[in-house]
Amino acid sequence: MRKLMTILLMALCAICFGQKTVHFADSIRKAYHIPEISYAVIDSKSTLEIAALGKHSVDLPDTATLNDRFHIGSNTKAMTAFMIAKYVENGKLKWTTKFFDLFPEWKPKSKPEYANITLQDLLSHKAGIQPFQGEDDPKIPNFKGTHQEKRKQFGEFVLTLEPLKTDEQHPFIYSNAGYTLATLMAEKVTGKSWEQLVDLVFNKDLKLNVQLSWPENQKQKDTWGHFTEDGKLQPVPSTFDYHLDYTEPSGDLNIKLKDYIKFIQLNLKGLEGKNNYLKAQTYAFIHKGIPNYSIGWFNIYENGKELSTHSGTAGTYYSLVHIDRLKNKAYIIFTNSFNPDTQQGVRLLMRKLKENYGS
Repeated sequence: MRKLMTILLMALCAICFGQKTVHFADSIRKAYHIPEISYAVIDSKSTLEIAALGKHSVDLPDTATLNDRFHIGSNTKAMTAFMIAKYVENGKLKWTTKFFDLFPEWKPKSKPEYANITLQDLLSHKAGIQPFQGEDDPKIPNFKGTHQEKRKQFGEFVLTLEPLKTDEQHPFIYSNAGYTLATLMAEKVTGKSWEQLVDLVFNKDLKLNVQLSWPENQKQKDTWGHFTEDGKLQPVPSTFDYHLDYTEPSGDLNIKLKDYIKFIQLNLKGLEGKNNYLKAQTYAFIHKGIPNYSIGWFNIYENGKELSTHSGTAGTYYSLVHIDRLKNKAYIIFTNSFNPDTQQGVRLLMRKLKENYGS
């Protein structure tokens, strides 16, 4: 009886605790003019707290739900890296496979500094590839063909560009284009496109209902991304002519929070030493095998803490994920806007969630 009462008391405390966090999160959402915030705190086995707050669009009355989809921007990198890791495990690739071992015909036209770049270098941003982050990018030729064919042409073009040098102050050069090159390696050895691999690994194998590009919001009620124009949030329909200039593997997936939780829980279980879709040793390498930026995750050691973190945006949504590797907890925040206000609001909410749950 006493044990039952203790469990009930703990459950009631957790409910009250969660309600207070929800009120805080919604006050942040309103103060920083964020149309919708969905967030979760999880461990490897359970969801400790979850909520969806706000509206799909500043111009629509329909309210947030836990079935809403969010574009996750560069948090796609961890998913692309995870997908490629599966083919490393089954022997189709090695982390040390050299790019030009698979594409020797490209080598004569490529810059000689790229001669020995590997899959691992590309996924950890150590290959010196031009960033292609949307600002001051080299002019891209007008490629023709399917998505896969265009990415291939883009990859050939990228390797003709002057490389950037890493040093002590810049131990990695964050590059969306590097993830395109890594994906080309996976496409080469599997005979499948990135889109097909995403569908195979995340939808067919893991049942996560991952979709490409922005959430569909014209045929059904769902989130609209928002950018800022003249100080005002502008909702963006899914029919807007949008593309990532052939760097989709670095940042162009959308997913529901509940499904993304399942993906992060696979990582948490792996970090606890448990094999699942990938082996525990693979998760350890992905998250902390390489200093500063490992494989799809920033690898952070500070103030006695160990974190895997990443943010993501393509200008209309913003997501932030922190994995506390010592406490075995993860904190996930999805929003459907992007500007400095959104970033600040998300930072404050992340700080509050981590304080509440001891990270």
